[in-house]
Amino acid sequence: MSNLLFETVKAASRISDGCVVCFSGGKDSIVTLDLCARYFKRIHVVFMYTVPGLSFQEANLRWYEAKYGIEIERIPHFQLSDFLRYGTFRKYDFDVPIVSILDVYKYLRASTGMYWIAAGERIADSIVRRAMIKNSGSIDDKRGRIYPVAHWNKQEVMRYIAHHRLKLAPEMSVIGHSFRSLEPEELTAVKKHYPRDFEKIVEWFPLAEAAVKKYELCHEENSPAKV
Repeated sequence: MSNLLFETVKAASRISDGCVVCFSGGKDSIVTLDLCARYFKRIHVVFMYTVPGLSFQEANLRWYEAKYGIEIERIPHFQLSDFLRYGTFRKYDFDVPIVSILDVYKYLRASTGMYWIAAGERIADSIVRRAMIKNSGSIDDKRGRIYPVAHWNKQEVMRYIAHHRLKLAPEMSVIGHSFRSLEPEELTAVKKHYPRDFEKIVEWFPLAEAAVKKYELCHEENSPAKV
């Protein structure tokens, strides 16, 4: 693995001895966390949930807390405010204020005293991210952002995880990525493989069950007829 891949985190660690790490449990955030743990003297790790206390997410968080001897802060995902206010799979509630990602960053900086925030965005993720990182660089002074794996490809990310024996989020084996939305496909997978967690989701989003039923019906209709 080329040493050039480590230049971003090395340079960032010379600018500051501490940073906040946004951790989702996905492959890119796993490598980001490990790099920051190795190169920064201080890290504060934060996990943003859609529904608190899901067992598969908690198992992963506890594994990384034990590995690095840290406590990962759990906070609501900023998108949760949209779900609650505008009624995603539940009754709307216009008393819920909209929270932006900038609000989250402001909170994290105020509560930790750290300016720099590291996350796992990669240029290869999308055209939008490519343009964003190309414009700002992998160390964005203006926005206080660090992208340690900005120039990594998927194969390099997976090789790093395997080499350092890091743990992928359990749900990646059934969803293909970390649980991150209320898309019917993801909800259906959670219901099938983690039924008790699905019950927790339904407590927050009662109509999620209907979304799963609709998804299942559509896929039954589109599946090849059994002989």
